[in-house]
Amino acid sequence: MKVLITDPIADAGIQLLRDEGYDVETAYNLSEEELLEAIADANALIVRSGTEVTREVFEAADELVIVGRAGIGVDNIDIEAATDNGVIVANAPEGNVRAAAEHTVAMAFATARSIPQAHARLSKDGEWAKGEFLGTEINDKTLGVVGFGRVGQEVAKRLSNLGMEIVTFDPYISEERAAQLGAELVDDLDECLKRADFLTVHTPLTDETANMIGAEELAQLEGGYVVNCARGGIIDEAALAQAVEDGILKGAAVDVFASEPVEPDNPLLWVDDILVTPHLGASTEAAQENVATSTAKQVMAAFADEPVMNALNAPSVDESSFPKIQPYIDLADTAGKIAVQLFDDRVENVEITFAGDIAEEDTDLVTASALKGVFEPLEWQVNAVNAPRIAERRGIDVTESKSHQAEDFQSLITVSVSNGENSVSVDGTQFAGNDPRIVRIAGYRVDAVPHGHMLIARNEDAPGVIGFIGTTLGEAGINIAGMFNGRETIGGEALSVYNLDDPVPDEVLDLLNADGRITDTKYISLDNGDN
Repeated sequence: MKVLITDPIADAGIQLLRDEGYDVETAYNLSEEELLEAIADANALIVRSGTEVTREVFEAADELVIVGRAGIGVDNIDIEAATDNGVIVANAPEGNVRAAAEHTVAMAFATARSIPQAHARLSKDGEWAKGEFLGTEINDKTLGVVGFGRVGQEVAKRLSNLGMEIVTFDPYISEERAAQLGAELVDDLDECLKRADFLTVHTPLTDETANMIGAEELAQLEGGYVVNCARGGIIDEAALAQAVEDGILKGAAVDVFASEPVEPDNPLLWVDDILVTPHLGASTEAAQENVATSTAKQVMAAFADEPVMNALNAPSVDESSFPKIQPYIDLADTAGKIAVQLFDDRVENVEITFAGDIAEEDTDLVTASALKGVFEPLEWQVNAVNAPRIAERRGIDVTESKSHQAEDFQSLITVSVSNGENSVSVDGTQFAGNDPRIVRIAGYRVDAVPHGHMLIARNEDAPGVIGFIGTTLGEAGINIAGMFNGRETIGGEALSVYNLDDPVPDEVLDLLNADGRITDTKYISLDNGDN
């Protein structure tokens, strides 16, 4: 597997990938054309903020499985295009949280006490300008936090311990959660600005947040300070420069810019009371090593078909919960494959039902796997990343339901496909010791091992039918590994399932279907016939 790294990351992450035997190629400062050429045969791409991963990049990378962002922000990655092409996008949100929070706190202190300005006057000009710098204490002041995610929470924790009152605006967090962290959640940005003495921003850069703080918003913070160590472009740079220069704000500290490296004529560079640093928020040895190894581990998980814990466009699961759902991921995929291959009509609806203990878990990843199983035999280019998108675009209704009761099983999953009139459902469970089983097909109780090759026959419940099927398979050199027969009533219709060691050729199916006692047969290959 080839891993292409186009922005510098810590050696620890690179070595981790090489120790796993992957072919790691580093290529920095690539032009757009060079990137399209380099990505053509890559299975993974690792970037920071310097590489623009566009739709053209994804469409040029047929083998790409995952793009890993060694850091938090992903505004340089076209996530919609990644999803369309079935590529996982994952970031490393935890690795540099502490570093970004500490830099934000440092910037707040530096601007409030005019530390860099005083340093420059003394060290460069030799001026003892003690009487020209009157600072602001943060004790008993109000900190407004726009975006109360991981970094925002860490900043609030540190500054509240130093005597600041915390108010936050974040439409995606609950009032209870904010209160748990010692912050008051306010209803809108304006209220946060009016109440804040210091404002710090910790949101991603999106269409919704671009230039969300302009001249009108800054005017509401009159006499205060602004700190932005999140993403450039969230605060209107020209408006911020003007607000400080005009004395509306006492000062500002900025670590990030709308265009990086920052242009020499950026107005933020030319205002004395604006402190600027060149995107240093994550620039600590520990942070760089953490994000590099975290990203490498996510690439390794994607290659191993394991959940990617920080996937942004694919179902992910908490690490502690994964062992509980892991046995059902492949089982759901298999149940979906069986159901769709037994269904002769156009698929319009897919329903995934969880019953018993499994219903208590986060099952998004299992649902995505079930959809992948349904769509894969239809020869659509599908995986767990783009399966929900495929369903949406093809007009297929997807329903997930849960029940605490699971009949005779501790946990049960059911995958059903239908068109509103006809339907086929397949039930699966896990026995002790990681022993997956298909236990019901189209309403018939069975006991089938969901691997390898499978023959499913609908036939009369009459003497000699099973013998005829066995003889026909034997004469074709096809060994039966196991079989189970389920029936509605004595002498009625039956459904028999055969686990086989070999595939079933069309001519053998024709021989079976020619017998009047057999309604129909379906050969199903699972695991690509490898087991």
